[in-house]
Amino acid sequence: MATEEQIMEKLATVEDPELRESIVDLGLVYGVEDIDGIVNVTMTLTSPGCPMGAMIEGAVKDAVAQLDDVTDVRVEIVWTPRWDPRIHASEDVKIKYNL
Repeated sequence: MATEEQIMEKLATVEDPELRESIVDLGLVYGVEDIDGIVNVTMTLTSPGCPMGAMIEGAVKDAVAQLDDVTDVRVEIVWTPRWDPRIHASEDVKIKYNL
């Protein structure tokens, strides 16, 4: 089984195509778990109308599927809590965008 750290490392390679920042650094990933090779990713997008949602979801699946023993990747997009970069983003992103 993949560890949370391994999954998050793979997710850190996925960028939001509009902001050009890692989805992990942006705080868009709310949770991950591996249950017998099936990885569940709970995440959000920067906005409900995000035109890149399908692209980001595909990139998440592709990145995590590279891990050994991962047989499936399931992405759940949630809107609660609503993403707020002042709360969810990394300190580096907050500094970069003066948040």
